[in-house]
Amino acid sequence: MNTPISSLPNLGPATDADCARAGIHSAEALRALGADAAYAMLIAAGTRPHFIGYYVLHMALQGRPWNDCKGAEKATLRKSFDALKSAHQGSDAKGRADLEAALQFFGVVEKKRP
Repeated sequence: MNTPISSLPNLGPATDADCARAGIHSAEALRALGADAAYAMLIAAGTRPHFIGYYVLHMALQGRPWNDCKGAEKATLRKSFDALKSAHQGSDAKGRADLEAALQFFGVVEKKRP
């Protein structure tokens, strides 16, 4: 079955597009991955990490309203989000450094002086 991701509560066409870019093409595939693995794929595919999007995804997979996430549950999810974001931050920083080096090489931006 290929149920659209936007059929889940709290998720819409923008999430459909982000997930498709990350290789997640159905609500069934999203459920099978789980929120953490899916969010890691979203980050790797270029989605900018944002805590609200992370916990909205968790709530959607549980069939709960996005604003149902509160208190201790929200604090626990925040720790998980921070760890997930941190795990993917290094690859993004390297990509930016490589891009900056290329732009400097071609004279698009001025070389930084030590």
